[in-house]
Amino acid sequence: MKDVQKELLAISTSLSSLVAKVEKMVEAIESESGAAPAAKAKPAKKAAAKAKGAKAAPKKKAAPKKAPAAAKTTPSGSQPTMLDNIYTMISRSRNGITVERLKKRTGLEARQVSNALYKLTKKGKIETLSRGVYVKKKK
Repeated sequence: MKDVQKELLAISTSLSSLVAKVEKMVEAIESESGAAPAAKAKPAKKAAAKAKGAKAAPKKKAAPKKAPAAAKTTPSGSQPTMLDNIYTMISRSRNGITVERLKKRTGLEARQVSNALYKLTKKGKIETLSRGVYVKKKK
């Protein structure tokens, strides 16, 4: 075990010295090109590529942002919650909806869907039609 620790320590010190050498090389390249010195090792790759005469890839323009669609809001005026979304899906289904279908449509984990169904059942908004199938509770 001590041999492994010694080897790891030796590798660590070697890597540290290599990093120091690379930083010195970057500073030398940047001083030749007149650029400001880099603070981290990642810009060193860019500086080295520029020194070799390679052209940087053109930057992509960001797609224009669309105005957010008028999302349905809860009575309090905030965005719909996970419970609201699941309840809406259940109430829209005529013959009930399965847990698997809810997971696919919402992209949630099984535990999250299960917890939401539990809460909606306790609130009296939905009921179980059969195992794993939920429907909106009739008033």
